[in-house]
Amino acid sequence: MKILVCISHVPDTTSKINFTDNDTKFDTNGVQFVINPYDEFVLTRAMWFKEKQGASVTVVNVGGAETEPTLRKALAIGADNAIRVNTNPTDGMLVAKELAAVVKDGGFDLVLAGKESADYNGQMVPGMLASLLDFNFVNACVGMEVEGTNVTLDREIDGGEEKLSSSLPMVVAGQKGIVEEKDLRIPNMRGIMMARKKPLNVVEASGAASASSTQNFEKPAAKGAVKLVDNVDDLINLLHNEAKAI
Repeated sequence: MKILVCISHVPDTTSKINFTDNDTKFDTNGVQFVINPYDEFVLTRAMWFKEKQGASVTVVNVGGAETEPTLRKALAIGADNAIRVNTNPTDGMLVAKELAAVVKDGGFDLVLAGKESADYNGQMVPGMLASLLDFNFVNACVGMEVEGTNVTLDREIDGGEEKLSSSLPMVVAGQKGIVEEKDLRIPNMRGIMMARKKPLNVVEASGAASASSTQNFEKPAAKGAVKLVDNVDDLINLLHNEAKAI
């Protein structure tokens, strides 16, 4: 089984976010970048398939040279090789088209991705990728087993979980639950040293056009002042007369 794991290069959630050029560009100065947390869950699951079933695992990112440390971390966790598509990921459709070209060229059976990236939270790339490839697709996956070409999955839905069966080839968008947080892998020194020798192939983009453009960024509005009340009657009065909530 050939597995491709899609890796997003995202700011650490503790980073302070700023914009430049009249709020049209993200300011990367002083920002620590990491593997997208949802992608880290599916990468760990891919490692299980590698160790238990002999699967090969390739990681891929659409981005510039600045993303290579993130790919090297994925290699240190245990991926066999990495691919960087050398283009600026301006929108989800462009990313999906470039990933589709990688999948077709590499003959991958299973594509794993986080359900969304922690920076834009679009939840669009895995579904668009599956559509472009005409692969089976499951989103919000919290459990997965593969036997031959048969796949059984657990998917999170409102109020519970849904059990599904499907077949390869397919795209799976995962989240916490596909492995637990305690099972995430931290690269050890041996893995870091080995990662330096593993192939990281840079391929030129297929030429997919962006479907949208960014006009500007805006931070969320600052939170308003908090008004404390001592009793239920005052609270009801404020909700009714001031907030107009009841």
